[in-house]
Amino acid sequence: MNVEVVLVNNERVTLRIGDTFLKVDSDPRRIEFESQMIKTVPVKTPEVLWLRGNVLALGAVDGQPLGKLGEQATSSSAAWEATGATIRRLHDSEAPSQLSKSIVEPGARLEAEAGWLVETNVLPREVISRHLSIAELAIRPYEPAFIHGDLHIEHVFVEGAHVAGIIDWSEAGRGDPLYDLATLTLGHPERLDAVVSGYGSDVDRSVIASWWSWRCLVVIRWLLENGYGSPAELPEVALLHAR
Repeated sequence: MNVEVVLVNNERVTLRIGDTFLKVDSDPRRIEFESQMIKTVPVKTPEVLWLRGNVLALGAVDGQPLGKLGEQATSSSAAWEATGATIRRLHDSEAPSQLSKSIVEPGARLEAEAGWLVETNVLPREVISRHLSIAELAIRPYEPAFIHGDLHIEHVFVEGAHVAGIIDWSEAGRGDPLYDLATLTLGHPERLDAVVSGYGSDVDRSVIASWWSWRCLVVIRWLLENGYGSPAELPEVALLHAR
């Protein structure tokens, strides 16, 4: 049986051996928190097999990822609608006391990352300025909910029109529910209607668009420092230029 390296960055490594995934995290408290979240959330998740120190063993989730950032989404509208309904169940459940680390101090983080982008010339200043003004609109009062915190399109697995499971809960916690919807539909705005239909209530789409800009701006440095490619290879960079 081969060992497959699924993910590698400066914080964690994920390996697959058959139907078992091993997540090795540099922070044992973070991996323990993720294990607790997986057992708590009211949606389908990987089965927790065991937790030992810095290593969490999880069972495989059925189905295929909903899509991939930077590529055309091929999953059906029904699958996106089912995802919206699943996320609504999460948001309607009792939120933990811990804030999602994804959007702690969003204003300060946005300012710091935009400053770094300017200093390093990763993006043209006019692109940064335009999206900075859009992203700032996401920083507003909101009713907190239980959010996934990193609801990347590849973290949602579907089988036909059903959600088979959602993975990677290390950023879960109390936060802005529209951030989840924005992260899910980043790069796929044409799927937002289906997601909102499944979600079951109208949402402020201007705030979702603001979170799109916010997320793209703040993740670029982390992606570059963790070996996800050059700026020209990052979908987030392409989205900032295209929007």
